[in-house]
Amino acid sequence: MTSRTDGPVWSRDRSEEPLGGEAFAAIDRMSEALSARMTGGISPAACALALFDWSIHLAGAPGKRAELLDKGARKAARFWIHAFAAAGSRATPPCIEPLPGDRRFDGEGWRKPPYDLLAQAFLLNQQWWHNVTHEVPGVTPHHEEMVSFSARQLLDMFSPSNNPFANPEIVAKTVETGGANFAQGVRNWLEDVNRLATGRPAAGTEDFEVGRDVAVTPGKVVYCNDLIELIQYAPQTETVGAEPVLIVPAWIMKYYILDLSPANSLVRHLVAAGRTVFCISWRNPTADDRDLALDDYRRLGVMAALEAIGAVVSGARVHAAGYCLGGTLLSIAAAAMARAGDDRLASLTLLAAQTDFTEPGELALFIDHSQLRFLESMMWNRGYLSADQMAGAFQLLRSNDLVWSRLVHDYMMGERTPMIDLMAWNADSTRMPYRMHAEYLRRLYLDNELAAGRFLVDGRPAALQNIRAPLFAVGTERDHVAPWRSVYKVHYLIDPEVTFVLTSGGHNAGIVSEPGHPGRRYRIALKRPTDPCLGPDEWPTAAEPKDGSWWIEWFDWLDRHSTSERVAPPAMGSPERGYDPLADAPGVYVFAR
Repeated sequence: MTSRTDGPVWSRDRSEEPLGGEAFAAIDRMSEALSARMTGGISPAACALALFDWSIHLAGAPGKRAELLDKGARKAARFWIHAFAAAGSRATPPCIEPLPGDRRFDGEGWRKPPYDLLAQAFLLNQQWWHNVTHEVPGVTPHHEEMVSFSARQLLDMFSPSNNPFANPEIVAKTVETGGANFAQGVRNWLEDVNRLATGRPAAGTEDFEVGRDVAVTPGKVVYCNDLIELIQYAPQTETVGAEPVLIVPAWIMKYYILDLSPANSLVRHLVAAGRTVFCISWRNPTADDRDLALDDYRRLGVMAALEAIGAVVSGARVHAAGYCLGGTLLSIAAAAMARAGDDRLASLTLLAAQTDFTEPGELALFIDHSQLRFLESMMWNRGYLSADQMAGAFQLLRSNDLVWSRLVHDYMMGERTPMIDLMAWNADSTRMPYRMHAEYLRRLYLDNELAAGRFLVDGRPAALQNIRAPLFAVGTERDHVAPWRSVYKVHYLIDPEVTFVLTSGGHNAGIVSEPGHPGRRYRIALKRPTDPCLGPDEWPTAAEPKDGSWWIEWFDWLDRHSTSERVAPPAMGSPERGYDPLADAPGVYVFAR
C-alpha cells in the first residue's frame, strides 16, 4: 500500500511526463513539418474546419439557399438582358463593374464582343460566389473569411483574363507578333525557373546592387553585435538638430527600403534636412538562431542602439521611428522604458505599424490556433521561417497582382516589367527565427497581448498607456499587411497627442513617398489628449487632405518637437567610449543571403 508521504502512484508517474512528453511532441512536430512540405505550409485541419463550418450551416439554412437561387436567377437575367442590348448597340453600358483595384478588364478590348460578355459573366459569377460564402447564418467569421478567400482564389484561377484564347490583349499580341510572344514567354519562364532553382534573385535585380545603386547614403557602422549593425550617417549640413533620429526597420526584409536610390531615400532626405540619423541593420538569421526570442530583438536591437546613440550623442534625447514590425517592436520598447521611468525618447513615429491586432487584415486568414501550430512545426523543423514561405503568403493575398498578372504579362504577352529599386529590394528577402516568429504570431496576432496590457517585459506589463512621448503614426490606403484602420487603433491605446497621417499607396510604396513623386496625396489630423477620439470611418472627413509627400509633414513635426538649438554634427562613433567606426555603410549584415 502506498504511504501518504510517498504520494499516489499516478503522482510519481506524472513527474516523469515532461521528458517522455517531449519525445511524443517531437513526433507530432515531425509529422506536421512533413505534411507542411506537401501543403505549402497551409494547415489541412484549418481548411477542413472552415469548410465544414460553412457547408454544415449552409445545409441547415433553407432560407439562405433560396436567397442564393433567387440571386442567381436575377444575375442570369441581368446578363442576358445586357447581352441582347449589347448586340443591338455597342454603347450599352456594362451590367456590372469590377471591384475597386481590379484592373484585369481595363483594356479597350474588353469592351468589344465577345470579350465583354466573358468579362461580364465572370464578374457576375464572382459576385454570386461572394453571396454564397458570406452571411451564412451561424458561420464563424474567421471561417467565413477563409472560405470566401479560397473561393476567390479558385475563381481568379479561371478568370478569362488568364486564358490566352479569351483575353483580347493576348489575342491581339499574338496576331501582331505572329506568335513570337509565346516563344518569348517560354524563354522568360525558363529564365525564372533557372533563377529559382539556383537561388538567384529575379531578373533585373542585378541593376540595383546594394552599396552601389541602393543603400548608398554615406555613413559608418558604429556598433555591432550578434543581431544588429548600427549605422550612423554622415552629416550633410554645417549644423544639425540636437536630437538624433533612430530608425528601427522591420527584420522581415532588409533595412534599405528606407535608403533606396538617392532620389527616394528617406534617410538621405532626413540627413539633408539637418538631422543626425542612425539606422539599425538586422542580421539575417540562420538555423543556429532558432532560439532568438522577441525580447532579444528588443534588448539587442532597440535598447542596444539607444545605448550606442547615447555614447555618440551624449545627453541628447532621441526621436525614434519604427517601420512595420520594427514599429511594433519600438512601441513595446517605448512602453517598457516608460514603465521604468526611462525618458530617452523625445518622440515616437510608427510607420505602417500595428499595436492592436484585433483587425490585422487578410493576414489573419493564415493565423488561427490550427494554422499557427502547423507553422510552428515548420519552423521547429528548419529553425526559421524561410523567405519563400513568407513570399507565398503575400502572393496569395495579392494573387491578381503578383501571380496571375505576371503569368499573363511575362509568359503569355512575352514582356517583362521593368525592374525598379523597390522591386529589387522586395526580392532581397530574409528569414525569421523560429522562437521569435512563433512568439510574435501567438502573443501579438493571436492573443493581442500588447493592446490588452498583458505583454510582459522583464516580468512587468509593457502598457502602451504609460507612453508620454508625442506620437506620429502613418497608415497607407491600400495596405494588405498593416491595414490603416488597424494602425489607427493606436489612438485608443495611448494618452499623449497623436498626429495621424493616411497616405496614398500600399505598405511599401506609401511609405517610400519622396517629395516630387507624382500623384502622392495624404490626409493628416492631430488629436490632443483633451480632444474626442474619432472612429476610423469618420476620421477621413475630419482630416485635412493635402497633395504631395507626407515626408515634409513629418520633418516639420520633428522640428516642432525638438529643441530650437542647432549644434555641430557629432563625430562618427565614439572611440573613447568603445564605439569605433567599424565599416562603411551599408555594413556587412545587409549582404547576408
